[in-house]
Amino acid sequence: MSIDSQSDTEVTETLPSEISDLVKQSIPKHVAIIMDGNGRWAQAQGKPRVLGHKAGVKAVRRAVSTARNLGVESLTLFAFSSENWRRPDKEVSLLMELFFTVLQRELKLLHKNGVRLNIIGDISRFSPRLQKQIAAAEEKTADNKDLVLNVAANYGGRWDILQAAQKMAVKVESGEMSSTQFTEEALSEHLCMQNQAEVDLMIRTGGDYRISNFVLWQAAYAELVFTDTLWPDFNEDAFKDAIAIFANRQRRFGLTGTQIDTIRSL
Repeated sequence: MSIDSQSDTEVTETLPSEISDLVKQSIPKHVAIIMDGNGRWAQAQGKPRVLGHKAGVKAVRRAVSTARNLGVESLTLFAFSSENWRRPDKEVSLLMELFFTVLQRELKLLHKNGVRLNIIGDISRFSPRLQKQIAAAEEKTADNKDLVLNVAANYGGRWDILQAAQKMAVKVESGEMSSTQFTEEALSEHLCMQNQAEVDLMIRTGGDYRISNFVLWQAAYAELVFTDTLWPDFNEDAFKDAIAIFANRQRRFGLTGTQIDTIRSL
């Protein structure tokens, strides 16, 4: 019997249980946020752009607290993209110093609240001092279970896919794996965040409507929410509004609307 001649209910009964779980989600397991608007927030107030980035740190703290309280398992924040090196040298230097300071200042609070810090991206371009601070922060929080906080720093979605493919190519060349084992599942295991759920919800603040080379692979089936709110103003209510939008979306994963309604009614 072809799929076209089967009823939606019959097909639904043959679906993997994980599809059913994804369809029924009201709280996303994994939220990714493009934190945009720090500089514009500061400029609108006649302040230097760096003060916008400092105000953005408070919004990060609110987002982490909200995600943890709502039961989100992973929160991924786009802190510094591989393209951000093109910004003025002074701003980049200030961002690097701010990153170092925030790691020092926030680490105790993250650890106290059971948050595991995970820096994703190519950190080799950072100073030895910052790399050392990153390693220490990750080690200290490694056993925490309440929330995984992924901070994307010198990160790009294309870079992530490329570095995973390169790792697999080395294994093929060495005979550790065959070319037939070069599958989507295998590649996923070599990406950043390989042991975490795929992104369910991606939020972008600041009014732009693009994903800017962020978690391209992991967000393949993510729901996208764009808001005009600038990042320093993104508070608990704004986060919950995005979650509510997510909960009211019909995620189909290639199925029909009738199938989705059937799954939700079970």
